[in-house]
Amino acid sequence: MSELTSLLEPGMLVSHPDCPEWGIGQVQSNIGGRVTVNFPEEGKVVIDGNTITLVPVFDPNPY
Repeated sequence: MSELTSLLEPGMLVSHPDCPEWGIGQVQSNIGGRVTVNFPEEGKVVIDGNTITLVPVFDPNPY
């Protein structure tokens, strides 16, 4: 698991680097590097943090 994945906590906003069309998702849980995220366009997805490094989103509306 990447260092970044280990820092993800419930409530944080993230995007999937390979699927930007899913939108900005909210972390639901992070257990042993398996991160459950609820994406507006894809729904709830469990992501293996050893394979995919989610990108934190600090300002979902930059404009």
